[in-house]
Formats: sequence, C-alpha cells, structure tokens
Amino acid sequence: MASRLSVLTLALLVWTAAGWAVEAGDRAPGWVGRDVRGQSVSFPALAEGNPTVVVFWATWCPYCKAFIPYLESIQSDYAADGVRIVAINSLERGVGDPVAYLEGLGFPVIGILDGDAIATAYDVQFIPGLMVVDGSGVVSYRRASTDLPPGRTLSEFWDAEVREALDLALR
Repeated sequence: MASRLSVLTLALLVWTAAGWAVEAGDRAPGWVGRDVRGQSVSFPALAEGNPTVVVFWATWCPYCKAFIPYLESIQSDYAADGVRIVAINSLERGVGDPVAYLEGLGFPVIGILDGDAIATAYDVQFIPGLMVVDGSGVVSYRRASTDLPPGRTLSEFWDAEVREALDLALR
C-alpha cells in the first residue's frame, strides 16, 4: 500500500510540475534583474507594451552560439516595431564571460546577468530557452525541445518560428 501511495504521489508531482511551466498562451511572469552595467531592469516594464524576444543562454551552450547571431537580423528587421531582445544569462558554469560575449555581439540586446531565478520562474530546463512575449505580456511562442544538433539548419528553423510569432503579435 505504501509503495502504491508513493507512486501515486510521484505521478501527481510530475503532473503538477508540468502544469507549472510557462507555455504559449500563459502570462509571462514579471521579474527584476541586473543588466550588464549593474542597473536594475524589470519586466514587463522594459517591453513598453511591445513584443519581446526572450532568450535564456549561456556562454558554453553550442545551441546558443549558433542561434544568437540570428537575433541581430531579427532586431534589425523588427526595431521599427519596438521589438526588444532580452538575453538572460542562466545556467552559466563560470566557463565564459557573459558581459564580454554580449558586448562582442555588435548589436543591441538587453543583457541580464545571473538569470537563474528568472529561468526558474519560466521553468527553463534547457537552453537556449526561447520565447516571444506579445505586447500584452502573454507568451505567444516557446520553443520546444529538440534532439537536432546545433547549427545553421536548426537556427534558421528557430529564426523562422520567432519571426512568425512576432508577425502574429504585431497584427
């Protein structure tokens, strides 16, 4: 009886934990973080009612290294629409320098450091965590997990998905 109760309890915890994940259609949790200059930044205030691309990343992540350069063209193509790019450094293992990485990108992003608590609020369990939050604060896109290798094909796929979500959010 005790083992059946343990299995039932475990199943209930797994089922409930899955319900805690922030998915498309959910309101994006608000947060306060520190940017690369040490300034306090809060969300959703930083979005100013505009769609926001949120990417959780780390310097050691090959998927991040492959995809983040695509954010430059997204930023360029959607800047006139007020779209913001927020790069939240999380799951960093002390391998690289997140500030130097962001400064070396050559395009403007809102870089948030020490974002593990924010990643937890969004239930980001693998990176890059990639989302689009529309102007009303609702997650309109959250990328699914993948078994595909990092590289151009996967990055172009994510780029297309982000652009589709932004196009819908801007209608």
